[in-house]
Amino acid sequence: MIPSFLYWILISFEFFFVFGIALYMFFLIYSSAMGSPYVPSKKKQLEEILGSIPFKKKMKFLDLGCGDGRVVMSVARRYGVQAVGVDINPMVIAWARLKTRLARLTKVEFRVENIFKTKLENFDVVFLFLMPKLLLELKPKLLREAKKNALFISHGFKIEGWDKYRYKTLSGTPFPTYFYRLSK
Repeated sequence: MIPSFLYWILISFEFFFVFGIALYMFFLIYSSAMGSPYVPSKKKQLEEILGSIPFKKKMKFLDLGCGDGRVVMSVARRYGVQAVGVDINPMVIAWARLKTRLARLTKVEFRVENIFKTKLENFDVVFLFLMPKLLLELKPKLLREAKKNALFISHGFKIEGWDKYRYKTLSGTPFPTYFYRLSK
């Protein structure tokens, strides 16, 4: 027979474990319902994408729908630029912030925010790994708020109607990546 204090510790642990899993699942479903599920980018493909961006030290990078922050952290670590990640899911943002602290990255910021409320005018490069419907809804905001000559990288899906802005495509498996340069 186990002592009662140990029993209550085990029951408490079990409760918090189940509650944590349920909360995590809730936010995954919430992210999907808001337009895009959480799908982490593959490291090898990410290196190829980021390696083809002409970064300069003063540039600012934004990842809309950043998930666990791996793109944002890679950009800040590899190129030393200011990098911001935005996601509606507080669980993945909390994980991204923890990983950033552990990695001691200083030029990184993560925000729990609806991407339709994120201000775009200060960013030189915007990374998007979003579903086609959400990209279509976001397109007017991108055109209206983007900095002159901003670079948009859409990983996975084309931005419909932006063929005139597209200057490069990386064909990758399972997702191609489209590069757009807005000239205002």
